[in-house]
Amino acid sequence: MTRLSVNINKVALLRNSRGSNLPNLIKVARDCESFGAEGITVHPRPDERHVRYADIAPLRSICTTEFNIEGYPNEKFLNLVLANPPVQCTLVPDDPDQLTSDHGWDTITHESFLSSTISRLQAAGIRVSIFMDPVDRLIEGAKRVGADRIEFYTGPYAEQYKENREQACAPYIAAAHLANGLGLGINAGHDLNLENLSYFKNNIPRLLEVSIGHALISDALYFGLKNTIQMYLRQLQ
Repeated sequence: MTRLSVNINKVALLRNSRGSNLPNLIKVARDCESFGAEGITVHPRPDERHVRYADIAPLRSICTTEFNIEGYPNEKFLNLVLANPPVQCTLVPDDPDQLTSDHGWDTITHESFLSSTISRLQAAGIRVSIFMDPVDRLIEGAKRVGADRIEFYTGPYAEQYKENREQACAPYIAAAHLANGLGLGINAGHDLNLENLSYFKNNIPRLLEVSIGHALISDALYFGLKNTIQMYLRQLQ
């Protein structure tokens, strides 16, 4: 089965909007796991508008499933990750003021930077995934820089899904076959939801993990968090 990692950034955003501890991020993370989530994902950004740097240590201490920290690997981020080693670190090529992740790494242009960064994290026993578009030469580059996994940026798939889901998924299927042949694990995330998740999962060979936050937390407003997590898990069966 493909694992479901719940991104709790939007829960932190709601908490931060009132300057209090409601909702309690630690409790939500615990509850997500008890409701069936197989991982917790966080993406601390430089402006800390979502998950804060100070949240990482307490979250890591209570997480009993797979803890995944996403982010752009500047020195501050790397020091945070190395001080609180997760199971997985997902490297994302975000600009400091970027609203949300919207493209994958150019593994050719940034080959040297990624190679040294990945080696540094792996030396601490951390599995490294890098955010990727479904482009063959860049996925081949992901292998060269030493990544353990790639995480497909699925925004374009989600955007095109209603118009032509077969066409939307085709580049990811081809890229997945290449990644599998290279020995790279495959994760996916961004704009996956209850409508488009099952089709993606059923067509991507050896999809190991999806990370879902915005859509899942939005659905939870209507269906409740426990029920929503179960609904997403059913899409992955």
